[in-house]
Amino acid sequence: MIQDLHSHTYYSFCGADKPEDIVEAAVAGGIELLGITDHHYGIGDQRTDVYLSQTPEIKNDYERTLVRYYDHINLIKEKYETKYKGKIKILRGIEIGTIKQNRVPLPDGADISFFDYCLIEHIDHRENSSTGGDLFTFAKRCGCPAGIAHTDMFSFIEAIGEDPLAYFSKMAEENIFWEMNVNLDTIHAGRVHGYMLRFFEDEKQQEIIRKSGVRLSVGFDGHRLYDYKPDRVADYCKKITEMGIKLAFEE
Repeated sequence: MIQDLHSHTYYSFCGADKPEDIVEAAVAGGIELLGITDHHYGIGDQRTDVYLSQTPEIKNDYERTLVRYYDHINLIKEKYETKYKGKIKILRGIEIGTIKQNRVPLPDGADISFFDYCLIEHIDHRENSSTGGDLFTFAKRCGCPAGIAHTDMFSFIEAIGEDPLAYFSKMAEENIFWEMNVNLDTIHAGRVHGYMLRFFEDEKQQEIIRKSGVRLSVGFDGHRLYDYKPDRVADYCKKITEMGIKLAFEE
């Protein structure tokens, strides 16, 4: 399965493209499973001036904005899964930033359980993250399948003094997957994630993942269509499959 479970549209402040254009590019690139995962604060706060404002009179309206976003992506899912029947499936996702700044954390009462999945970032910023480093409690709060975005999980697990095999096994039990972020684009200044490169070179890490049963995902974390490299996504999906490791949402 060729999957890209991390993509951004104009709903994210850092994104630029229409969701429809993202889907067309994915189909053209041979992506079979596409997850659209805009930042929750881009969806919830809607405008950058609202997002940056500390004025208490400005209230987040997550009950409506999250549903409105979901409904839009759902319409796109229905349209393009019909148009390209058998070629692509679309998942309605959302990326959750947990850093405690500029009202970024997801409000406690905001319901995201109806999404197909969420990506959780910043769990390794324990002192400044609304997760407090407690992935499992936060994932349960989300109420939908969860993935860990662009995070060196082996370093994080070591930092909290846990056993990697036991921790990844618990992730598998709790239906939490780990993302291999393969971005290589201008918005990230051409940087690649060291943890991802290490994983594909480290047979011990690969064996721990196999034994634990935790699933992996691949995400390009795209923000500009002119940067999109679906061949890179496909290459890493194939590498994971060849390792005998299952991808997220793979049957």
